[in-house]
Amino acid sequence: MAESEQFASDNYSGVCPQAWQAMARANEADEPAYGEDRWTQQAADGLRRLFDTDCEVFFVFNGTAANSLALASMGQSFHSVICHELAHIETDECGGPEYASNGAKLLLGAGPNGKLTPESIEHLTTKRTDIHYPKPKVVSLTQATEVGTVYTPAELQAIRATADRHGLRVHMDGARFANAVAALDVHPSEITWKAGVDVLCFSGTKNGLALGEAVVFFNKALAEDFEWRCKQAGQLASKMRFISAPWCGLLENDVWLANARHANACAARLERGLARLPGVQLRYPRQANGVFVDLSDDVQLALREKGWHFYTFIGGSARLMCSWATRPDQIDRFLADLEALV
Repeated sequence: MAESEQFASDNYSGVCPQAWQAMARANEADEPAYGEDRWTQQAADGLRRLFDTDCEVFFVFNGTAANSLALASMGQSFHSVICHELAHIETDECGGPEYASNGAKLLLGAGPNGKLTPESIEHLTTKRTDIHYPKPKVVSLTQATEVGTVYTPAELQAIRATADRHGLRVHMDGARFANAVAALDVHPSEITWKAGVDVLCFSGTKNGLALGEAVVFFNKALAEDFEWRCKQAGQLASKMRFISAPWCGLLENDVWLANARHANACAARLERGLARLPGVQLRYPRQANGVFVDLSDDVQLALREKGWHFYTFIGGSARLMCSWATRPDQIDRFLADLEALV
């Protein structure tokens, strides 16, 4: 088995050809540093066209920086951020949002299938209003969620309505935003600014880039001095074009969407195959590019001994993640190995 045959993470995948070629073109001549190059301007303009609105765009190295710095720009240290108890900013960012904001507290809400509900937001916002409690200021939504589900436009609009009643801002952690757009088959604007999202952290890394996330401010007032925040946090790349140019490769001809559709289709193929196996059950609905399946410890161990890489995830389920580079024959071999075990 080749080392690349895995379902551990879309972070394991390499760089897609279009992004690689764009980076090579950016390497053909010298360019101004610190984001003053033509590639960074072109990528930012491309995202404005993609979302069909005027917005402020910044590029950082990774998702933790994108989320942490975006959230820090949306409130003060005495504020709090409402998020789902399974949100990535809570479970997997080592306190990054709290660190970047000098102490803003995360308030953990609930909701089925990894999705925060208006009722949960309402509860957390109104349970205390005294000065001794960190004042709720931001709602953070993970799209697609940590368990592979997606917020619909209607769900986002309902959350925005609740946020408006309490003067809350809305942040979207879009680590797999492209997969959510592909799953919902909507224009990107329908699940961002038209649904009331103030700031989106749009991942390129999980969609075919070597590195690089776009922080997109639809509420431009929140972007004030954000470039200084990035500089202070070590996120201002001197050779910024090598982060932004690959975005040009993703945006041209909607490669980003094709990559996401491919990953989602691979996950759907995997889901169909799993459904035919006896005693195999999905933990969560498969909506994007991740499949969460309940497998015994013995079966998981046996699969790993055969060379398969995947994570044992929330609640003990096996997380099987597909990417732009996943191949149908990989899926079929995995299913054959699993069938032999169950």
